[in-house]
Amino acid sequence: MPISFSLRKTALTATLMMALTAVSSLPASALDLTNLSDDERNALRDEIRAYLLENPEVMVEVFGVLEQRQAQEQVEQDKHLVSVNADAIFNDGFSHVMGNPDGDYTIVEFVDYQCGFCRKAHAVLKDLLAADGNIRLVLKEFPILSEGSLMSAQFAISAQQQFGAEAYETLHNALISMRGNVTEARLAELADGLGLDGAAIAAGMSSPEVQRILTENRELGKRLQVTGTPAFVMNDTMARGFMELEQMEYLVSEGRAAQ
Repeated sequence: MPISFSLRKTALTATLMMALTAVSSLPASALDLTNLSDDERNALRDEIRAYLLENPEVMVEVFGVLEQRQAQEQVEQDKHLVSVNADAIFNDGFSHVMGNPDGDYTIVEFVDYQCGFCRKAHAVLKDLLAADGNIRLVLKEFPILSEGSLMSAQFAISAQQQFGAEAYETLHNALISMRGNVTEARLAELADGLGLDGAAIAAGMSSPEVQRILTENRELGKRLQVTGTPAFVMNDTMARGFMELEQMEYLVSEGRAAQ
C-alpha cells in the first residue's frame, strides 16, 4: 500500500528529530527549527544529510513503522465501513447466495465478468465452498471494466429476476468463463444452450429492477471504496484483489476465531 503524503511528511519529521539527537556539534538553539539563521539552517541540512547517508537504515525503519500504522488504520476504517453498511452488504434481498445460506461465515464478492482475476477467483471460491460447507457466499454484480461487463451483469440479473436463483447460478458460472466480444445475441445463445430462454432474458436487461440493483451495488461499492475487482467483504473486513485458496482459508480461519 503506497504511503500517503501526510505519512511521508511525518516520517521525514521523525527522521529529522532522530538525526538532531545524533548531531552533537550543533548548538542547542538549532533544536528550535523555527528560529534558525541561514548559516544554522545550512549546517543543519548538511549534518542531517551526512547522518542519513551514514545511517540509511533509519529511513527504512521509519517507513516500515509507518506502513504498518497505515495498514492498521485501513483495517479499522474498513471495519467501520462494513459496520455502517452491513444491511446492504449482507442482506440486500436481491444478491444471489451460494454455498450454505445458513453458514457461520459470510464472504461477499464484488465481481465483473470481464475481469481476469475474477475468473481466477471463481475457481478458488469453488474449491473453498467444496472444502468448507459452512460458508455463505454472496455475489454482487459490479461491472466496471467495459460495456461487455455491463451487458453481462444486466443479463445475469435479468435471468435471476425472471427464472430464479438456479438459473442465475447456472448462467453466472458460464458467464465468468465467457471469452471474446459480448453481444446480446451471444448472451442469448449462451442462455439457450443452458436450457434458458435467451430472448426473454435479453428483453429484460434494461428493466427498472435490473437498473435499480446495479445502481445500489455501484453506490455500495463507492461507500466501501471498492475501485477494482474482485473485492471481498469477509465477515467484518475488506480484502481487495485476488487471493489464492490458502490466503482465503487463512482469513476464514482467523475470522472464525475472532467471532
